[in-house]
Amino acid sequence: MGDPKGFMTVPRQNAGYRPAKERIYDFGEVEQTLNINDRKLQASRCMDCGIPFCHWGCPVGSKIPEWQDALYRGNKEEAYAILQSTNSFPEITGRICPAPCEKSCVLEIHEEPVTIRENECATIEQAFEAGLVTPNPPQIRTGKKVAVIGSGPAGLSAADLLNQAGHLVTVFEKNDAVGGLLRYGIPDFKLNKRVIDRRLSIFVDEGIEFKTGVHVGNDISKEELLKEFDAVLLAVGAENPRNLPVKGRDLEGVHYAMDFLTRQNKIVAGQKLPEDDMISAKGKNVLVIGGGDTGSDCVGTSIRQQAKLVTQIEILPKPGEKRGDKDPWPYWPNILRTSSSHAEGCERRWSLSTKQFIGENGKLKQVEVVQVEWEKDETGRFRMKEIPGTDELLDVDLALLSMGFTQPVHSGLLDTLGVEYDQRGNVKVDEYKQTSVEKIFAAGDSEKGASLVVHAIEAGKVAARGIDAFLAESK
Repeated sequence: MGDPKGFMTVPRQNAGYRPAKERIYDFGEVEQTLNINDRKLQASRCMDCGIPFCHWGCPVGSKIPEWQDALYRGNKEEAYAILQSTNSFPEITGRICPAPCEKSCVLEIHEEPVTIRENECATIEQAFEAGLVTPNPPQIRTGKKVAVIGSGPAGLSAADLLNQAGHLVTVFEKNDAVGGLLRYGIPDFKLNKRVIDRRLSIFVDEGIEFKTGVHVGNDISKEELLKEFDAVLLAVGAENPRNLPVKGRDLEGVHYAMDFLTRQNKIVAGQKLPEDDMISAKGKNVLVIGGGDTGSDCVGTSIRQQAKLVTQIEILPKPGEKRGDKDPWPYWPNILRTSSSHAEGCERRWSLSTKQFIGENGKLKQVEVVQVEWEKDETGRFRMKEIPGTDELLDVDLALLSMGFTQPVHSGLLDTLGVEYDQRGNVKVDEYKQTSVEKIFAAGDSEKGASLVVHAIEAGKVAARGIDAFLAESK
């Protein structure tokens, strides 16, 4: 514990964002950084609690008090080693994680938690600047070959650990670049893709092989896959978006959020898309349906595309500003969250249900919404009820459906492999992430359902341990 009184003498200080009037004209990262001295002061606020609830709250089990102390003492090498021991790419989570650790910090009781996420990003960036993050290929190879299908956070996390264990790892990605959700689902203003490429370069030097533009199940058959590899990890994500099957859904101008974000990310990467494939918010009234992080990303992207007006609606009631009795510390609270995108100019509304899309000549022109309230039924479950007389027409040229994902895509690879599904339609696995088919494992959103990046990273770690044990037993 660097400074026993740090939490009393040093107030919490966030790095903040670039000025909105500047950042809305580009896709550069919006978050700023504190200088090294300020970062040390923020690390000094860590209390080194006897029971580190932050560690409990972190899905990847980050040893937060230990690397906070090393950061405070200026020991970059020690801080990096501790941080990297539980997370294959803290430079990514340090930018995009919602930081459940901070909500579990003891100082959160007084709403002044340690700036753990920002300190994490600072720690790994200092390590890169100091030349501490270098390739470390395994000295011994087992000769066992593992195929990882999908290059999102779960797949990359597992691939890293399996490679470090000495196995020969090949990562297959159906898209034209590695990264999955990290690459095409998160805007550059939150995660610059050079950050991903920097880590991928290290993985390649350590011996991981990446094959892009390969759709396993189509380009590679099940028989070829199981013959060539000793184990297979399915890290294909949950790519079935939740639809909104109301009248007018097929009108031009109604799109899934991920289709919108993916296209913009490709443009930022320098790709030229066909004119008829573009989804642009420029000069339009944009309605984002869904109040989560992806919806917020749609807001920020629409603003940067120079939308005329951006409105985001959510079917659930507006959360409170502070914790309630139902979500006490150290649990994750259901509170109102305002992102950098919201702060750039967006009308947010709650308790609204979409009734229909209204068009003219096949193009979206309006959206009918109605206010709703939530009541408990006789079983204790909340049921949505429309409030009579609250119907409203909104002028909308572009509607983006951002209501989450339901399950992984079954048709094609998963059905061909013959894996079992659970009641929610996710791939069914055991405690070692092994599926019903021998040699085949699954990790991340494909078996858990759509969730946080940190949950996917941890699932990849669990799957890597399960695969490593499986390969050891199959010698």
